[in-house]
Amino acid sequence: MELKLTRPICFFDIEATGTNLAKDRIVEIAILKIFPNGNKESKSWLVNPEMKIPAEVIAIHGITNEKIQNEPTFKELAPQIHEMIKGSDLGGYNSNRFDIPMLVEELLRAGIDFEMKTHSVDVQSIFHKMEQRTLSAAYKFYCGKDLENAHTAEADTMATYEILKSQLERYQELDNDIASLASFSARKKCADFAGFISYDKSGAEIFAFGKYKGKNVEKVFDEEPGYFGWIQNADFPLYTKKVLTAIKLRKLNTKFK
Repeated sequence: MELKLTRPICFFDIEATGTNLAKDRIVEIAILKIFPNGNKESKSWLVNPEMKIPAEVIAIHGITNEKIQNEPTFKELAPQIHEMIKGSDLGGYNSNRFDIPMLVEELLRAGIDFEMKTHSVDVQSIFHKMEQRTLSAAYKFYCGKDLENAHTAEADTMATYEILKSQLERYQELDNDIASLASFSARKKCADFAGFISYDKSGAEIFAFGKYKGKNVEKVFDEEPGYFGWIQNADFPLYTKKVLTAIKLRKLNTKFK
């Protein structure tokens, strides 16, 4: 079953030096862009992360420090990556928790102010809600094939795309509509990609971590002004800091109106 698209969707997969959004960097990214007319465009890049890849991470994805030492940095690649994905919906496997937050961090570090204004479909979330398994098992379960070259970005990206099409054929209750799939695969709605800021029942931003977990962000900044500065100087993702800055500025603008 082919996807019903009103705009392009970019399935993408990232391999990185680790999983820390603030510290780790991308070493490989592959993007498969599907257009509403069925045309496809695929690109992949090895990336010099400008830091050493830990041995335990190399053991997972097989990308060595020697392999990427002469590759372009993400900052050099950022304009063409952004050009390929802008205005498109996004799809991936565990993408809402890792790939999208990591990509946004890298774009912000490269000076590209990316805003997620489109839908994101997390195929892993759909799979776990339906069957509870891993990517290789999902590929075997839905597509009846073994996943060759697992943990290479290009193979994982193509497998993710094929799995989603098979999910639509298997589960008649799933609508072949990107907005519906994004809604179904979404986890708890957060104000930032990394999940440090969530919402209460009224839609106000609250902290989802630390000593102020569950507390209204604006009220915390009013009662303890130094907390904002501490976060800005600590090891939090850039996008989280951006969201908190916007909340603080919104509060100040309301105060002085």
